[in-house]
Amino acid sequence: MTPLRGACNAARRSLVYRRATSASRHFASLHAGPANQSSVNPDEIAHFSKLSQAWWDERGEFGLLHKMNPVRIQFIRQKMLEMRREDGLDDVNMARPLDDMDVLDVGCGGGLLCESLARLGGRTLGIDASASNIAIASLHASADPGLTSTRKGNHTLTYEHTSVEDLLAQRGPKSFDVVCSMEVIEHVDNPAAFLTNCATLVKPGGHLFLSTIARTPLSYALTILAAEHILRLVTPGTHTHSKYINPDELTDFFLRLDSDPASQSAVADPPEVRRPWISRLYGSVPARTEAEMRGIIYLPWKGEWMLVPRGAAGASAWAEACNYLFWVRRPFE
Repeated sequence: MTPLRGACNAARRSLVYRRATSASRHFASLHAGPANQSSVNPDEIAHFSKLSQAWWDERGEFGLLHKMNPVRIQFIRQKMLEMRREDGLDDVNMARPLDDMDVLDVGCGGGLLCESLARLGGRTLGIDASASNIAIASLHASADPGLTSTRKGNHTLTYEHTSVEDLLAQRGPKSFDVVCSMEVIEHVDNPAAFLTNCATLVKPGGHLFLSTIARTPLSYALTILAAEHILRLVTPGTHTHSKYINPDELTDFFLRLDSDPASQSAVADPPEVRRPWISRLYGSVPARTEAEMRGIIYLPWKGEWMLVPRGAAGASAWAEACNYLFWVRRPFE
């Protein structure tokens, strides 16, 4: 082996070690219980603030998110209809399954998901730690009177420049029927605190929707190597592979999370007292009335995303490979 090749191999091993160590440190916090420190990462906020003017350019920086949005809404709509039928509600408006619900979108960016949630009937609040993102979202929504009107004394869609921690301090726990946070958790600091705060805002029997990226070699190849460095679909540095979260890590988090996150103590309650969000697994998969994961795949020959069907061959493998959606329900009190 030449000295040059030996040095390259040593550098490669060092890089792999640093990535593995970074990931292990980052995700250890998912099991550390709630923390008081902010989950807002100033560098991430500055990064997306610089890009805020591009939010509604379907051919620009956020083009893939525009294409992903219909699939995210498909998942939310299907799951809400399914669970409302599970609750014995037979008169649900199929086109507006969020009617009369208070809905929160955490890390709303330019409002792509918020506008769709409002059109599903939800009284929707979008929050973001970037003031420029909120300005762009508000400006775009103002062009549609249907989104800025009031129903039953409440605005259909509103925005607020704040963090999830500050909103929780302002509104208090159990404020929303539905909380969404899409493609956000992989950009925050202290993911355990972020998830706990999002969960605390959900009403008993309410719903938490997340989407993120699994931490796999495939996700690195697609979202960083290809999307950032080869195809230049997004700005290099947008993603950090070590901050991606695997589906089993999310499942394990909610297996440990008490039904009332706000009262969760550092000392775990006895097993007979605790009521976790996910109470049981069937072959490592939660009951579908408690939590569900669905993979989403980008089809470049169609230029669109696809929600992997339930029961499809390799469905669970796709959910663990790259992009996926996650739903979990807060237990009733």
